[in-house]
Amino acid sequence: MNALWFDGKRLSLRENKIPRPEKNEALIQVLYAGICNTDLEILQGYLNFTGIPGHEFIGRVIVGPGQWPGKRVTGEINLGCGKCASCKAGLSRHCPNRTVLGISNRNGAFAEYLTLPVENLHPVPKSISDLDAVFIEPLAASLRILDQVKIRKNQSVFLLGDGKLSQLIARALRLETKKLLVIGKHPEKLQHLSRLGIKTALAKDLMKIDPLKKPDLVIEATGRPSGLQMALKLCRPAGTIVLKSTFQQSANLDLSQLVVDEIDLIGSRCGEFGKAIRYLQRGKIAPADLVCGIYQLEDFQEAFKRASSKNSLKVILQCQS
Repeated sequence: MNALWFDGKRLSLRENKIPRPEKNEALIQVLYAGICNTDLEILQGYLNFTGIPGHEFIGRVIVGPGQWPGKRVTGEINLGCGKCASCKAGLSRHCPNRTVLGISNRNGAFAEYLTLPVENLHPVPKSISDLDAVFIEPLAASLRILDQVKIRKNQSVFLLGDGKLSQLIARALRLETKKLLVIGKHPEKLQHLSRLGIKTALAKDLMKIDPLKKPDLVIEATGRPSGLQMALKLCRPAGTIVLKSTFQQSANLDLSQLVVDEIDLIGSRCGEFGKAIRYLQRGKIAPADLVCGIYQLEDFQEAFKRASSKNSLKVILQCQS
């Protein structure tokens, strides 16, 4: 099979053996896979990953137990050991021995085929298109915020960032509050949200915000340490910051403000796939307009160049010729 292989220094197209599923695993033919910021960070050395990257995908089961063959599926990316305290408590995504699809010690979705345990799989309803289905994993991560923080109807919320994940978070938050402001650096990206009736602002215009207008909740999704610095400046005393970014570089922060202003800082990562599927199925969120390019695996260099450009949103790899 064709697959994109990262050797720790460069990404290349290779001919790999089709993986063999183990007991209670499925062999999945990957139809489409999305490029996200984590994939771009991996190419910069994040987690010292080597192998096949990619974790946002829609595919079809070719081989698997029971009724799985033939089903169109996506899959949860964390694979716990099943034996530790976290796994036994239902928190396999926090298993200290976990592997993560295309991110940590497990080959991922930038290939014609992949394998996953069937317990990680979610059937995708026919009413959800392939391109919408590629967004299930990042949409689940976006909706995770709603599980962690109760947002009141008219609560003031600032969302920092205008990239791929922020676009999905904004679409989720606007269903909960009318007082959402998305702050970014790229007018072209912010226009995607303005067209949905979401209020936006450029970051350069918010450095001197009125203390009386500071928000109750700030969600940081810029992908940069400077985003957390801005979140600390913007959040009101006794407010909450939700941190979505992972940083390769260290964040030089004075965290005393968290103590003095009694600000809650919440880390947020993966979410429930079932919830994301329901939101798509009911038409609450329609993300396909974020797709800015679809490329064949052999055109990966052009695809990653497009994904790395400042005005790019979701770039998708078509994994079957």
